[in-house]
Amino acid sequence: MTLRATQTSLNPAQREAVEHGQGPLLVLAGAGSGKTRVLTARIARLVTEHGVRADQILAVTFTNKAAREMRDRVGRILGHDPRGMWIGTFHSVGARLLRANAAAAGRTASFTIYDEDDTLGLVRRLMDRLRVSTKAWPPRLVAATVSGARNALVSPAEYERLALTPLAKAVVPLYHAWDAAFAAANAVSFDDLLWLPVALLRQHDDLRARLRRQFAHILVDEYQDTNRAQYELIRLLSPDTRDVCAVGDDDQAIYGWRGADVRNILDFERDFPGARVVRLEENYRSIPQVLDLANVVISENQGRLGKTLRATRPGGEPVALVGAADDRDEADAIVAEIESRRGRGDFRLGDIAILYRTNAQSRTLEEAFRRHGMPYRLVGAVRFYDRREIRDLLAWLRLVANPNDVEAFARAVAAPRRGVGEATVELLASGARDAGLAILDAAVDDRILAGARPGTRAALAEFAALVRRLQARAADASVDALLSELVDASGYARALAAEPDGTERLENVAEMVRGAAEAVIDEGGEVGLRPLDRFLQQASLVASADELGPDADVVTMMTLHTAKGLEFPFVVIAGLEEGLFPLSRSLDDPERLEEERRLFYVGITRAERFLMLTWARSRRRNGEMVQSRLSSFVTPGAEAMLATRLTARLRSTPRYHGGYGGARREAAWGEFDVRDDAPRWLPDPRRETAVEAEDVSQDIPSFAVGERVRHARFGSGVITAASGSERQGKVTIEFDDEAVGTKKLMVAFAGLERDFDS
Repeated sequence: MTLRATQTSLNPAQREAVEHGQGPLLVLAGAGSGKTRVLTARIARLVTEHGVRADQILAVTFTNKAAREMRDRVGRILGHDPRGMWIGTFHSVGARLLRANAAAAGRTASFTIYDEDDTLGLVRRLMDRLRVSTKAWPPRLVAATVSGARNALVSPAEYERLALTPLAKAVVPLYHAWDAAFAAANAVSFDDLLWLPVALLRQHDDLRARLRRQFAHILVDEYQDTNRAQYELIRLLSPDTRDVCAVGDDDQAIYGWRGADVRNILDFERDFPGARVVRLEENYRSIPQVLDLANVVISENQGRLGKTLRATRPGGEPVALVGAADDRDEADAIVAEIESRRGRGDFRLGDIAILYRTNAQSRTLEEAFRRHGMPYRLVGAVRFYDRREIRDLLAWLRLVANPNDVEAFARAVAAPRRGVGEATVELLASGARDAGLAILDAAVDDRILAGARPGTRAALAEFAALVRRLQARAADASVDALLSELVDASGYARALAAEPDGTERLENVAEMVRGAAEAVIDEGGEVGLRPLDRFLQQASLVASADELGPDADVVTMMTLHTAKGLEFPFVVIAGLEEGLFPLSRSLDDPERLEEERRLFYVGITRAERFLMLTWARSRRRNGEMVQSRLSSFVTPGAEAMLATRLTARLRSTPRYHGGYGGARREAAWGEFDVRDDAPRWLPDPRRETAVEAEDVSQDIPSFAVGERVRHARFGSGVITAASGSERQGKVTIEFDDEAVGTKKLMVAFAGLERDFDS
């Protein structure tokens, strides 16, 4: 398409942005408003109609994919490759600047860019040299801490002045040694690709002046996502004419947690006085019902420049809000909706995306899809049972179930690390084979460990003792209780908490505990007969899901953050509950809460033709069923726009009799308390989620020895023993069917009925 044809297809606001002359320009590009078309048409116009040389244009974006797309589109409009034009990501532009001026940064032009593993290796060597404990402060956490300081442009000296926490004080000497260590290796970290160019531009006036003359026009995509270093790089490169065009959407600023600062776009007019502001408000993606909800939701935010999306597509269905009894019911409701609409031919599976706030939510959805035989794909995340922390804990459970499992031993003994290396594991495996022992027994055999260091022997003895203790507990403890004890006693929770993404990994562990509790329910409440073995079998089957090809017609699952920039005909946003979305930790922080609301806005505006919101009245968290309430993002004004309905299970709940009227509002928005009985290794529930313990005991029947009962799966039988009470109550039943025999069941989950007909 030629430039003239491109300009003819622009709407008035887009044309105003493309044809803007000299001076700063801020383009507030709403979701689905055609911002890439504006950027590429403006670049092409600068070249063809204003005579700007290609090498005088710097266009910066955030991903290589976006940079390639921008270059390809400009090339198609110009009719030739825009050779010489600087189009790339912030880091690729930084690397190019750095190579051209490497000597000034103490490098040669052939410097190496260290990846994460290389950087961690250097950090470990620095920690060894400076005698900073890698056990107390994991290298990954140290690297992430320095990364945050670099991206915030905090120098080592300033960092030292601000260091108040034990972690910060431990990092101080490492940060002071950072630059010299990388320079000695003629290398840079990924963060240095921004840090070093900014430092050079600040320190060398001649370099800064030369580059300002070279780049007559700067264009920045996704300006709302810039961090301090990226913002400063653009400011330092800005030409004297201030011909900077920033394109972004303050309503889609959702990366504050990784250093992005929404104030960069909010303060653009202050930083570039006289800037023209153009709002792109015509949306080419979504139906009016979706956009009306998006506008109402985002209008609650105070820190925004303001715009209103207008639909160009005809009207369609109202947005659906579905309340479910619990998250399993929620997942089943989502599958049922998909099956219904697919059966009518409304949508293909490939048209559908399920979005959620945290990766831990995927487990319930994944298992529901597998139960119903519906194919799916996870995007931007590892499948639940393939995640590192889940595989670690499965290895522990496998070793508890089978002390001969060498592979499980090798993984468990290193989770968390306890000074037992691969060579020691190989020694134990070889010694166990030769002596005919289980590897767990070999771990405490003096003959096999004759040459091992005392510290290694002590660590192995402690490890083996814990596994033996868990083996004894596994005889009658539920798997969820076993997991909770394992995570706490092994120190694994403490190790995860020390990692940069430890909170999310702990949430995944909590979800695994919950899955273990559900396994009891799925088995009709049966206990004994190695429930651990049943759970491990189930987990193995789920973990071995078939791989799907890239073009498969499957439902897509991903977090809301991952969905940014994507669009789907049919979108589900699941888990719309207070404390989950928005997260509890944002409720007392206005800036975080506004970012959470922007994330909801991003999710809403991914939908083209149909949007379904779901929430669950209760969720199983950490093995306990807890009450939830509808997210405060669904204000009364927003709710009035929705087609609301309840699942059959939730409608049958007595407190919901009467539907979505006052009873629903009271139940969904009512008062709730915070649980105090969460395992010690979990994130503080007051910070992570505000919940209410469900009072299930009032509905649990009690049975006496000698009573005849009926079980839906095992048939009729007589109770021969009973123990415990309320939730922990267990009964032993001798069933009439000899093939079933005697079973020990948990009353809370068994669904027993008195058998009056026998």
